[in-house]
Amino acid sequence: MKVLQEKLGYFFQDISLLEHALTHSSFANESRGRYTSNERLEFLGDSVLGMVVADHLYRTFPDMPEGELTRTRAALVCEESLVEVAQELNLGEYLRLGKGEELSGGRHRPSIQADAVEAVLAAVYLDGGIGSARKIIQRYVLSKTEKPTGHRDYKTALQELIQRESGHTLTYRLTGEEGPDHAKIFWVEVCLNDEAVGSGKGHSKKEAEQMAAKAAIERLEK
Repeated sequence: MKVLQEKLGYFFQDISLLEHALTHSSFANESRGRYTSNERLEFLGDSVLGMVVADHLYRTFPDMPEGELTRTRAALVCEESLVEVAQELNLGEYLRLGKGEELSGGRHRPSIQADAVEAVLAAVYLDGGIGSARKIIQRYVLSKTEKPTGHRDYKTALQELIQRESGHTLTYRLTGEEGPDHAKIFWVEVCLNDEAVGSGKGHSKKEAEQMAAKAAIERLEK
């Protein structure tokens, strides 16, 4: 638990809150009432995360329209984004799972990892307040809005660009990945009607797709 707390940048006054956040319902069910699952913490953490992200976007991008704010928030708090956070924290290693869930690969199941991230955020909030939770969200979630994608949704922009003429289709495909799990680099290629028109790399598949779309726009608009 010490290593996990070091990665979080937060040390619990009540460590039982963190243990609770890592307790899956399968483990709680097998404990015959000795332990409670993290589902209630997950519920609270979802709201804490959504509020902090919405507040950050509202204050940071005063000219961003409501629709784009909504899309950006959704991208930051979606399961894929939370799984990336879980992988950075190596959260799967600390989960308390029932025997059946363990054997079926639950430790690596995206939904379980994403839920655990929300539960941990709730545990931090209850233990140290909104400021402590905000720091973790800033470090692991909101930092993604500060990467050099220019805050523009290049995938949407590319889709709108090619829709000016009918009959065009876009596809994204993963062409490679390298590096350890906590610092992996992904390479993605975007194809227009099966012809490659742009490629990009990033620390997540989503970021790599955005950079590939950006490269495609620059090529197509020349």
